[in-house]
Amino acid sequence: MRYILFSLALTAPLPAFAGDICNDAWFSRNLVMDRAGYCFGSVLGQELFDNTGCTGKNVSLSADDQVFVSRMRALEKQNHCSVDTKSPYLELGDAWVRRQLATLPIADDFESACLGWLHTPEPLRSAAYDDAPIIATILPGDNVSFGHLPNGTWDYVTISGPDWVVKGGGWLKAPGAEGRCANYAG
Repeated sequence: MRYILFSLALTAPLPAFAGDICNDAWFSRNLVMDRAGYCFGSVLGQELFDNTGCTGKNVSLSADDQVFVSRMRALEKQNHCSVDTKSPYLELGDAWVRRQLATLPIADDFESACLGWLHTPEPLRSAAYDDAPIIATILPGDNVSFGHLPNGTWDYVTISGPDWVVKGGGWLKAPGAEGRCANYAG
């Protein structure tokens, strides 16, 4: 079975994770637009973002938000993304976590995971700085997934149990986290 999956990955025009990167970039870009007051017209946009209080299609973005949106568009273009905006569903297990974030993550081509956190409980924050609100906590035994570019010494991570269903996430300031795991993959 591994051989079949490996050979399929070699012949596919996009990496196996491209769909994840596409969904990730589309959601993050549109979350910024939603926060700026954008009124969504697509089925997917209306399903994922509340148009209540929206101000229109032409919204003002801060300079940082403009850079972020441009970066997401470039990531989507690089990965030949085509998110189905006619669908009411987007496969992104941590969308509910992302809505709590002040610093949005940028997807990376490479993913890794800490299988079984061995360290003491570790807080996860809404932004990549020390005083940001704590929105979740890694507990001993949790699986910790890494799949986004670091922001300085911070990593955006999601946490799950043995079923791999996301039960929280946020920004972790823990260089060398792989040394705090029973096993590390990636």
